[in-house]
Amino acid sequence: MSPVTAGQDYVPGQGEPDDVLVEVARAVLGPGEHRVIDLIDISRQPYGRVVDVVRASDDLVPRLAHENALGQAFLLARKCLRPGGLLVAAVPELDRLSRLRPITAPPKVLGRGESRQVTVQLWDWSNDGESYELEVVQLERALGAWQIASSVATRHRVLTPEQMAEQFAIAGFGAVQRLSPGESGHPLPVWVAVAPA
Repeated sequence: MSPVTAGQDYVPGQGEPDDVLVEVARAVLGPGEHRVIDLIDISRQPYGRVVDVVRASDDLVPRLAHENALGQAFLLARKCLRPGGLLVAAVPELDRLSRLRPITAPPKVLGRGESRQVTVQLWDWSNDGESYELEVVQLERALGAWQIASSVATRHRVLTPEQMAEQFAIAGFGAVQRLSPGESGHPLPVWVAVAPA
């Protein structure tokens, strides 16, 4: 399966990624061809272009919320969706976790031996617990030693389920549903919002 590529449309049977968000959308919309775009690529959509699904993965929604750009992104998503189209977003719910203010998550390890890669998340919480800086560091083996392959830092706002529901309502979405990880198969809660007819 090919990785997600910015701005690429996905059509079943034509190399779409093995993506839980796309699978959730397909379960709601039914079989057939569905045009899918990432929320981050909405602003690059040609005017008047209509898609079936807008997807937003893991850290995008909290980052847009911190940048005060979430409302505008949801409005743009609604405008490019066909009537009955879906916005499907995986959103971490850290409102309870913010009281504990953890500084890291368990590392993710891929590969074996010299081809191993380790990804580590480091969290730096604000004093009020309503936002945090997320630094993602990827390490890889080279000549028998660990080296930093990449590092990126972003700032995120902690969003409650109530705040998420409010953002969808303000953007004009209907039939908003929150799916638990057990319901969607994604490790984070997944929100599904339907564009009005």
